[in-house]
Amino acid sequence: MTRRLLLLALMLSLLPGCEKIAGWFAAKPDIAFAPYGEHYASKPDFAQVEYEFPLALSELTKVTPKYLAGLNQEELDQLYARLSSGPIPDGAFDGEIVFPRGSSGKLRAAEVVGGLKGLGVNFKGRMLETAGESLWKGKVFYRNEKVLRNRIEDLTLLRTVIGPGDIPKIDVDGKDAWLLFPAKLYCGQSLIDSRRESIIIDYAFTDEIKGYREKPDFLAGRRGLKVRDEIRMVRPGLYLGRAYMDHAFILNFVLHSKTLDEAGRAEFEIGQVRDDCWSGTQKRVLAQR
Repeated sequence: MTRRLLLLALMLSLLPGCEKIAGWFAAKPDIAFAPYGEHYASKPDFAQVEYEFPLALSELTKVTPKYLAGLNQEELDQLYARLSSGPIPDGAFDGEIVFPRGSSGKLRAAEVVGGLKGLGVNFKGRMLETAGESLWKGKVFYRNEKVLRNRIEDLTLLRTVIGPGDIPKIDVDGKDAWLLFPAKLYCGQSLIDSRRESIIIDYAFTDEIKGYREKPDFLAGRRGLKVRDEIRMVRPGLYLGRAYMDHAFILNFVLHSKTLDEAGRAEFEIGQVRDDCWSGTQKRVLAQR
């Protein structure tokens, strides 16, 4: 039986378009997590987690977006706290939203939106979930400009708030996407782990960015949902992110560039990838191979 499974895995890996199926047979990363309970007082200290359960670069190379989506919120928090910023990305990344598993993350997002006044648009509840999961396909980083824009593939839900004028597009793997909701990129303090900096994606003053469109870009800004994201690098080409609305945590997201992932893997495995942001006074602990 084992021999048949191995043969099947080999055949699948050779068939075009079957990379995802073949990926089912890939080894899972061996990443340990500190014990925890349901109450906040039972959550472990991040410094202690990093000291007792250091990450190994060899295990981080096995992490996939699918693996991250399968973790619960406490595990995602513990993993994020053991990461560092890495370099500020450049180029197009595919995105995947990971709602807090086992919690009312989606409902919480709707409550935050519902509490805002003066938006003049019905952008909450299921509409918000659909916009996030179906319309948002990733982000495009412009490293030299310290600017980011979001990839939107369907403008249906935004038609009531989109103003006149052409919207810039980008082609990613043969698919068109509109570029909306610009943000500023910089290094700054993490809202969950202040021991070292994260890469911040800030929508507060996006009206200062060239190409800003009042409608619908204002929705993410200081007069709208007050969105602020932060990301840390799992490895080059793969980043784990956290999204906040008015400082309230809403959801996790994963950013992945297959091209950058493959190009930076060899350098990452020997520990040659440097952080662009402050790594803190407490040195990050990494396990030996």
